Amino acid sequence: MNSNLNPDCLLVAGTSQNKGVVGRVSGYLAMASLAILSGCAAGPDFKRPDAPTATGYTVQPLVAQTASADSAQGVAQHFVASKDIPFDWWKLFQSPQLNALIERTLKANPSIEAAQAALRQAHENVVAQQGFFYPTVGVSYAPSRNKLAGNMGGNSPGVQGDGSVIQTYSNPAGPDFNGPAYYNWHTAQLSVGYVPDVFGINRRMTESAQAQEEAQQMQLQATYITLVSNVVAAAFQEAGLRAQIAAVNSIIAINRENLDIMHRQLEKGYVAEIDVAAQEALLAQSEQALPPLNKQLEQTRDLIRALAGNLPNQDVPETFELADLHLPEELPLTLPSKLVEQRPDVRAAEAQLHSASAQYGVAIANRLPQFMVTANVGGMASSPDWMFQTGGSFFNITGNISQILFDGGTLKAKSRAAEQALVQVGAQYRSTVITALQNVADTLHAIRTDADALKAAAKSEHASKTVLDLSGKQYQLGYISYQNLLAAQQSYQLTVVSLAQAQSARLGDTAALYQALGGGWWNRTDTKISLTP
Repeated sequence: MNSNLNPDCLLVAGTSQNKGVVGRVSGYLAMASLAILSGCAAGPDFKRPDAPTATGYTVQPLVAQTASADSAQGVAQHFVASKDIPFDWWKLFQSPQLNALIERTLKANPSIEAAQAALRQAHENVVAQQGFFYPTVGVSYAPSRNKLAGNMGGNSPGVQGDGSVIQTYSNPAGPDFNGPAYYNWHTAQLSVGYVPDVFGINRRMTESAQAQEEAQQMQLQATYITLVSNVVAAAFQEAGLRAQIAAVNSIIAINRENLDIMHRQLEKGYVAEIDVAAQEALLAQSEQALPPLNKQLEQTRDLIRALAGNLPNQDVPETFELADLHLPEELPLTLPSKLVEQRPDVRAAEAQLHSASAQYGVAIANRLPQFMVTANVGGMASSPDWMFQTGGSFFNITGNISQILFDGGTLKAKSRAAEQALVQVGAQYRSTVITALQNVADTLHAIRTDADALKAAAKSEHASKTVLDLSGKQYQLGYISYQNLLAAQQSYQLTVVSLAQAQSARLGDTAALYQALGGGWWNRTDTKISLTP
């Protein structure tokens, strides 16, 4: 982005180099005329930053599709570069409960209302700033009742019916003994003031306000995306926790049953006390794993209630199980050059950069001459009906050009500060872009590796299930004890816990990708936000 003045404004500024007061005044008038004709504004014209030149998100080429697993949520996912992202991407998981919860959340969560109000506020700030392009018009009426002192010597003034003042004597003794004079006076006037936007101060301030409105628009879209993503993540976490809790409860039940058997065996002398103590330790360990899971589930439900706009004691009817969720097979993959158009945080950072650029122009324009035109027209008389008769009306037109000659370097320092603010926001924009690209890259790595993890977890679960099935047959034939069967059941339930974690992770990774790619806000059908509450 160019950090210099506009070329047109540089041309205009060059006319003010005349010597002397008269030369400076004539130079300023020439500057004003040329600025108005050219429509230039001080400071740099904003240019959108160049899009990233990267063609991918990973050092090594991205695999065409992920690993598959013989399990729920185990489909192979493949990336489609041309695939667009729908705004209601959560419906791709085919969960009516999730759809209903998100629909309620978008209507009830107060963060949406707050973001909409912030957008309306930013819009009104734009309207308010645009108002300075027009003249201000005011009207005033000032009636008064007046008394003039009578001891001032000379004649006391009197007022005729036509508003003219005459000299009268209020005392026959002479002019030195006149009494006080009373009269009414009425003044009405229409005032017009106009500040020509010669060097674009108001244009730059309006430009800055419009950029702030755009930033708030992007913040609103980000609020929608973040809210939906949080609900989806909480729902997936709840589903995974319920599966883990069910498996841990089965493990606890198996350990309790095994402990009961060992107590009976101890009474008959078949096992030693150390064997019973070891089993009691296993039961305690399995029971110890349950409270943290229950705590996470309750806190997740609290989060879901809060996201839906409910109080903690107001539950939502929807609950989530892994079996009710389905993993999308096709995943979008936006190019980095297009990602900066889709990510609301990047668009908001760009709007902040635009605003800072305009504010730099304002700081520069404040150092240039300021122009003002005022006009007043009205009438005055001793009675309202005479104010606009012959001799009662008045008008004045005043033009003013002002230029600060010395202010201790304040305006110059402010312009340098605004320039550095522009540099700062530019660096923040680049950081936002890098973070956005990293976010997508991290999600792509998670999708690939978590697919591999699910494949391994599914293999482990299937192998453990095979062992359990064979142990059941051996127990029926009398080859192994019931305790050996319980041990096989416990090993199987441990693999179920790992499988549930892997399934939940894959669901979460997919949702995270939709969020990282911008959430499809550009495909909303209800994009119009009312600018009045």
